[in-house]
Amino acid sequence: MFSGSIVALVTPMQADGAVDYVALQRLVNFHIDNGTDAIVAVGTTGESATLDVEEHMSVVRAVIKTAAGRVPVIAGTGANSTREAIELTAAAKEAGANASLLVTPYYNKPTQEGLYRHFKAVAEAVDIPIILYNVPGRTAVDMKPDTVARLTDIKNIVGLKEASGSLDRNRELAARVGKRLDLLSGDDDLGCESILSGFSGVISVTANVAPRKMHDMCAAALQGDAVRAHSIDADLRGLHQSLFVESNPIPTKWALQHMGLMPGGIRLPLTPLSPDHYPVVLAALNQAGVTFA
Repeated sequence: MFSGSIVALVTPMQADGAVDYVALQRLVNFHIDNGTDAIVAVGTTGESATLDVEEHMSVVRAVIKTAAGRVPVIAGTGANSTREAIELTAAAKEAGANASLLVTPYYNKPTQEGLYRHFKAVAEAVDIPIILYNVPGRTAVDMKPDTVARLTDIKNIVGLKEASGSLDRNRELAARVGKRLDLLSGDDDLGCESILSGFSGVISVTANVAPRKMHDMCAAALQGDAVRAHSIDADLRGLHQSLFVESNPIPTKWALQHMGLMPGGIRLPLTPLSPDHYPVVLAALNQAGVTFA
């Protein structure tokens, strides 16, 4: 259902933190023009934690309107409150999203049974395709493969974004549930090998700044062309690393500003990229062949 290079889209903002809808439209068109296979609107890379509910859904609706059916739009609707996740997911369905991406509840550290019941409750409450999202480094909870396997019995749970940072974990998931879920790497540096191991694609931060190469890498890997996939991925390797020299999406927003695609606004408690990191991000952009306005 979902495959290839799926961008975890940033939310462009003015210097005062206001959402920049003109730049948002520009970014969506930039991705469609450069082969991005689907767009995640207001996932965690889109600063979902600092947008209020009205802003959150306004951005989702704006992305859906601009995409106009040209590519699927997946709405980030995760929350650490099950009730809030249900409300956001219902709003995403009403807005016309093709699917919802739900991160594991953060901070409150539910048990594996709690994770199962949380996602089951959302899926049963809202009839929309749901992609689970496991990112223990940001949430302090790790959804285990056994729990993922249990959740595959729920008909509208269709995918998993796995960002545990472990290729061994990804290979285990591919073997256990790869025929029942669209498996999507949430780690750009593992994306190529994960697809070659049975994953369907990548929900990518790197795609924000190098969409064409991410699309081409994913396409080659999906076709089983490991030589071409590895060759393209080698050009992207610096971005996979440098876009995380400070907390995501800080470096990515600086890069997009440097590319002339949006202003540099970001919301506290996140801060603009430290000048100390400018050279390493710029070098990675050059290595990937990114052009500047």
